[in-house]
Amino acid sequence: MTVRAATAADAEAMSVLLTEILESWKSERPRSPDYVRQHYIEHPDEIQCSVAVDEDGSIIGFQSLRMANEGNPYGVTPGWGIIGTYVKLGTARRGVGRALFAASRDAALKAGVSKIDASIGETNEKAVNYYEAMGFRTYRTKPGVICKCCELRNVSDSELATGVNS
Repeated sequence: MTVRAATAADAEAMSVLLTEILESWKSERPRSPDYVRQHYIEHPDEIQCSVAVDEDGSIIGFQSLRMANEGNPYGVTPGWGIIGTYVKLGTARRGVGRALFAASRDAALKAGVSKIDASIGETNEKAVNYYEAMGFRTYRTKPGVICKCCELRNVSDSELATGVNS
């Protein structure tokens, strides 16, 4: 598996992956290739959108990291990062999420971001556990949503590699 920056040419495959996930959640959220390109790859607040690609060149996950600006839809403190992660169904425990977060963490640090928010549906236990393993801790809740924060200075490379929480 390799992790690289997403490009507009990845929008179709990312859309397929996102559609599978959203259908499993019974979600009506947008997922078209145009939406993926505009909302994740080319969003004006995007710091980095990364894709994980397996040995045959298929995208098996992606992670979006954007800058929280004033008035963002999540109510995240301006200057923080906002992260979203999507990993192909059936690929759990292969290190995809960990590899994606390593790339996002590096991009956040280069952009001067020291805190990242992950706003997670309260019933999405896999995502809650994933973000906990990456060093995120609950800092607030909203109806139906758990908001977790990762303070990057508290997550070392060795902790990220081993999955040890800070």
